[in-house]
Amino acid sequence: MAIEIRETFQVAAPIEEVWKFVMDPQKVATCMPGAALDQVVDERTFLGTIKVKVGAVMASYKGRVELTHVDASAYTVQLLAEGRETGGGTAKGTMTSRLKALPGGGTEVAAEASVDLTGRIMQVGRGMIQGVSQQLFQQFVTRARASLETTSAAATTFAAPGDVSRPGAERTTPVPASGDDAIRVLPLLLRAAWMAIVAFLRRLVGRPERTK
Repeated sequence: MAIEIRETFQVAAPIEEVWKFVMDPQKVATCMPGAALDQVVDERTFLGTIKVKVGAVMASYKGRVELTHVDASAYTVQLLAEGRETGGGTAKGTMTSRLKALPGGGTEVAAEASVDLTGRIMQVGRGMIQGVSQQLFQQFVTRARASLETTSAAATTFAAPGDVSRPGAERTTPVPASGDDAIRVLPLLLRAAWMAIVAFLRRLVGRPERTK
């Protein structure tokens, strides 16, 4: 089952700093919930694990990430990730990230990912996994911003349009991920389910009444 993710977010940090972050596997893994970097094979190949917990079910994927395309002049990077779950499931996907400098010194990051999953985790269905994936990405964005926006000066220099965070506001330090820092998916599933119910009720209420 293939899951598609397309997200764009803005960071109050210079594009060069964001590019260094994107190209540093240790920093990226630290900000990704449940992920751990196990080995750096070379400058473009890395081995790692990611753990997902749904209720009492724990799924642990162990695999390989390869940077298949890097264009430093265009600030574009593409990666291929492949992993296998201990219970027999698999995960394979690609992700492309593009950076763009913004007026005022900030950076826009556009990410597109396609992930094909098999195994026990897919029992919850495509809609739930799609919603959970988007919320996990938002957790990553929150941690990445906290890591990059290390000074109040960076926050006051650039204010992302529509960003709920305000210049000069206090920012929290991201919690480093560890091997036991499994993604707690159950609360995210409940939230995604509630959002789906609300959307269904809105569509139901908005339907015109049938005439007899």
